[in-house]
Amino acid sequence: MAAREIVPDVYSVGVIDWDRAVFDELMRLNDGTSYNAYVVRGSEKTALIDTVDSDFEETYISNLVRAGLTSIDYIVVNHAEQDHSGSLPLVLELFPQAVVVTTEKGRDLCGSLHHVPPERVMVVGEGDTLSLGNKTLTFLSTPWVHWPETMMTYLEEDKILFSCDLFGAHIASSSLFGDASCRYQVAARQYYAEIMQPFRKKVGEYTARVRALGPAIIAPSHGPLHRAPAGILDLYEDWTSDEVKNLVVIPYVSMHGSTREMVVRLVEHLIERGIEVRPYDLGRCEPGQVAYDLVDAATIILGAPTMLFGPHPKAAHVAFITNLLKPRAKWIGVIGSYGWGGKTVEDLTAMLAKVDAEMLDPVYVKGKSDEETNVAIARLAGEIYKRHQDHSLV
Repeated sequence: MAAREIVPDVYSVGVIDWDRAVFDELMRLNDGTSYNAYVVRGSEKTALIDTVDSDFEETYISNLVRAGLTSIDYIVVNHAEQDHSGSLPLVLELFPQAVVVTTEKGRDLCGSLHHVPPERVMVVGEGDTLSLGNKTLTFLSTPWVHWPETMMTYLEEDKILFSCDLFGAHIASSSLFGDASCRYQVAARQYYAEIMQPFRKKVGEYTARVRALGPAIIAPSHGPLHRAPAGILDLYEDWTSDEVKNLVVIPYVSMHGSTREMVVRLVEHLIERGIEVRPYDLGRCEPGQVAYDLVDAATIILGAPTMLFGPHPKAAHVAFITNLLKPRAKWIGVIGSYGWGGKTVEDLTAMLAKVDAEMLDPVYVKGKSDEETNVAIARLAGEIYKRHQDHSLV
């Protein structure tokens, strides 16, 4: 990946990871990713904004050479996570005069993750500026997108916002700028669902702030840049609002068919009532697929049989992830069956404690479902319909 000019004296010098299939040993990537970094060359000083994953140090340094860098005065660390700061130790070694610019917590994390001595760090806070001569960097504090130290950097003269993880997407693309294609929007939403969703309120506040700032270009640290920022801001305003869709998501696992039969019946009843529904067989799908639809779901119904004394591990896994993501769903429930005992409903309810949603009455039966079970499932569908209708979702 060559160094590419964004505007005069501002370059993209990051790298494309075409083949990365899993991020954080958890998230499936369908289209690879990129680790974006930028150079801002002022009339007096030069700043490097973020570095890249350490696996790509050689390519990264080559890009700095191609950008014509002979010296670096400042290395801005918007976010200390290793996919953005992994090459920091090498850059500091190659440019011994360079000063790291980051938040107070960023300084601490650079010290613990990369052993950067504190004397090489300039701590900045909300609204602080750094002059490069004819270009000025302003630092915006944005903790919890998605670590406590995160910030954004705004290039005043060119109105470019270097937003780090905010407004990014895990997608490898040869295009410097993104567009409104379905492929890109899917990647951006998946990225939000898995990384930003737990911090929805904070992300919503920062999105409004960026809208008011009015940047001409948003340059994130993953995926293409936005030269029409209104598009990605519109999406984020939707995703971070309190508004949900007329959608029920049903992640489920079934060992011997009983829970699956209950899910099939529930799906039929919901469709008959005009409710969009998306069942996910956890024996065949990735949790990331579920997370994608959790962004919009008004209701989540978790289908889980009892294994030994508690929920099936795949159901427990999705419950744990859902609890971490804290989606904006209004209602949540549990259905399933058991053989001889256990505390599946109690365990799953406890595991979902951080989801701010009303718990619906469970439908949990012994053995194979019967007509009484079918009546209970129909009643559950009716309760979901009533709640959706009361909130003008149907």
